Amino acid sequence: MRVRFSIQRFNPALDAKPRFMSYRVEVARDATVLEALVRIKEEVDGTLAFRASCRQAICGSCSMEINGHEKLACKTQVLAELDRHGEIKIAPLKNMRIVKDLVADMGPFWHKVRDITPWLIPEGYGTIAISPSTMKTFDNVDACIMCGACLAACNSNEVSEGFLGPAALAKSYRFIADPREGNKKERLLSLQHEDGIWDCVRCNFCVEVCPKDVKPMEQIIKIRRASIQEGMRWTKGSRHITGFLDIVKREGRLNEAAMPLKLIGTDIAGLLRIIPLGIRMLIKGKVPLHFKRGIEGIKDIRRIFRERGL
Repeated sequence: MRVRFSIQRFNPALDAKPRFMSYRVEVARDATVLEALVRIKEEVDGTLAFRASCRQAICGSCSMEINGHEKLACKTQVLAELDRHGEIKIAPLKNMRIVKDLVADMGPFWHKVRDITPWLIPEGYGTIAISPSTMKTFDNVDACIMCGACLAACNSNEVSEGFLGPAALAKSYRFIADPREGNKKERLLSLQHEDGIWDCVRCNFCVEVCPKDVKPMEQIIKIRRASIQEGMRWTKGSRHITGFLDIVKREGRLNEAAMPLKLIGTDIAGLLRIIPLGIRMLIKGKVPLHFKRGIEGIKDIRRIFRERGL
């Protein structure tokens, strides 16, 4: 079948801005997008630049944006994309500097991975056996192929280039969960800063685009839980979680007027800033009356907390 591909072209040395060019090539019905790109380069335009290696969804080299979604070109079927979108539009990964055409600069991605110290730091010497049940606690994190799709899709990375990113944070969990790791608390402390675990907005895009089901956002949530269990409760993110639980445990429901107080704590300037918000909430009926705090079934809610050890 003959298919039209719209491909973003950009050479920083020659072009002022990116542009899309159309190519029509004959491809088999079971062809992948990568196979089509190879044919375009070999038969139509030899100047087209893109990355590829294994062609088996193992190396992650051919990660790019296909019809607005981060995907591996070697794993993406041409026919499936046509059926779903009616066209095939290809661009490099978002939020990364373009080296040329579909080749994105992966340097910042690798810097983020290096920043989390991606190796075990054992405590002392000796051998610790890792059982199959222990391996399951890593929750498929080891399947990451470092394709960068999650970082390109990440809302937090789009807002702040300093954000460590889904892949690096998921890999960090892999070491925190490892019983051989002797530097667990220091690792957790290093992730409490700005651009760390608490800057993830839980948009879930990293989970959606990951070709290996690593579920980065879920690993970030596990690191947050581990941080709170270690007593690291001074960040706004941790105070939000612990405050939410305290209020529901005490009142049986969320008190929206109390939540800002949990976040701000004893910061007088912060308290003064939220007074107008408190007045608007009172007018809108968002402030439960003090003598009506208990709700029906509150004993059952507290029992759930006790059973979960909270």
